[in-house]
Amino acid sequence: MTQGSDPTAEAEFFQKLGGLESALLAALSAFESIGRRLHPPAIDGLRTELRPVAKQLDEARTTFRARLPPAGLESMAQHVGRVGDHAAQACAAFLDTTPAPDAIVRVLGAMREHCRASAEAYSLRRVLPGIGRYFLEPGFRESGVELDPARADEGQGDAGLPDRVGILSAGNALESRGGFSLYVPESYDTSEARPLVVALHGAWGHGADFLWSWLREARSRRLILLAPTSRGSTWSFNGPDVDASALASMLSYVRKNWRVDPERILLTGLSDGATYTLLHGLREGAPYTVLAPISGVLHPANLANGNVERARGRRIYLVHGALDWLFPVQSARDAAEILGSAGAELNYREVADLSHTYPREENASILDWSWGDLEHA
Repeated sequence: MTQGSDPTAEAEFFQKLGGLESALLAALSAFESIGRRLHPPAIDGLRTELRPVAKQLDEARTTFRARLPPAGLESMAQHVGRVGDHAAQACAAFLDTTPAPDAIVRVLGAMREHCRASAEAYSLRRVLPGIGRYFLEPGFRESGVELDPARADEGQGDAGLPDRVGILSAGNALESRGGFSLYVPESYDTSEARPLVVALHGAWGHGADFLWSWLREARSRRLILLAPTSRGSTWSFNGPDVDASALASMLSYVRKNWRVDPERILLTGLSDGATYTLLHGLREGAPYTVLAPISGVLHPANLANGNVERARGRRIYLVHGALDWLFPVQSARDAAEILGSAGAELNYREVADLSHTYPREENASILDWSWGDLEHA
C-alpha cells in the first residue's frame, strides 16, 4: 500500500489489474499459438479462435481504465496500459479482414505488435507473478526468484550497454539495421561460463523481435542469447557477405564482456536466417559448435565454397515443415541427404503440421540434443 492512499481504491485497482493481467496473458499465449500455426489456409480459423480473446482483452482494458489509478500507482497503470495497447493493436491487425493487397503485411504487423507487447510485459515480471511465470518454461516456473534475483549491480556497465544483465540493445532500435539485442540471464554469475545462442531472424525481420523466440528458454536455462539484425532487409547470402564481419564483431564483444563457454555456442535461424546459418556457420574457422537451421535451404554457394566438406563431424539440427509453402519440404530432404552424406552429425526433424513459421517447441529439443549435460537452473 502506498503512503497516504485509500485502501478501498487500491484494493479495487489491484482487482482490476488482476483481470487485465489474465486477459493479457491469454492474448500473449494466443499469439504464440497463432505464430506456431500460421499457414495461409488456416488464417480464417485462427481469427475465429482469437476473437473471444480480443473481446476479453478489450473488456478488461475498459474496466481497468474506468477510473484514475490511486496516487502512487500511476506509473504502473501506464505501463500495464502500454502492454494492453500493443496486445490490442496486434489483435486488431490480425482480425482485420478488409480485402487489400497488403493483407499479409497486416498479419506480419500483428505478430510484430505481439513482440512489442512482450517487450513491455517483460519488465513487469517482478510485480505481476503471472507475467513472470509466462516468461519461463513450464518446468521452471517455481524457480523465478532464483533465476531473476534483485541485483545491486543492475544499471551499471559501459556506455554502449548500460546494464550487465537482462535485455540489452546496441544500435538495434526498430528503425535501425545492423545492431543487436542481447539477453544476459539476471542470474548471471562471472564465476561460470554460460552457453550462447545466436539467433538469426528471417527476411524483413529484426533481432529485437526474434529475441522473443528464444527468451523463455534462455531465461529458464541461464543461456546468453544474442539476436543480431541483418544490415540489409535480409542476410547477405546473395552478393557480398556484409554480415559476416558484423556477426564476428558482435560475438567478440559478447565473449569479451561475459563468460561464454566456447564448447557450447549454438547458431540458429529461421527462413533466410536458417539459410545464412548454414552458409555462415560452416565457413572455415566458424566458432559455432552446433547449427540449428529452421525452415531454410542449403544455398548453392555451400557446394562451391567448401562448406559441405566442412560439414563432416559438425552437429546440425535441421528442422523443416511438411506444409512449408515458401521452401517446399523436398528442399530440406535434399539438404539432409547432402549434409548427411558429407559426414555431418545430423538430426533431421520433419514436422508434419509445420508451415513456414517458427516451431517454438523445438527449442527445448534443440538444446537437449546439443548439450545433453546442460543444467536447467
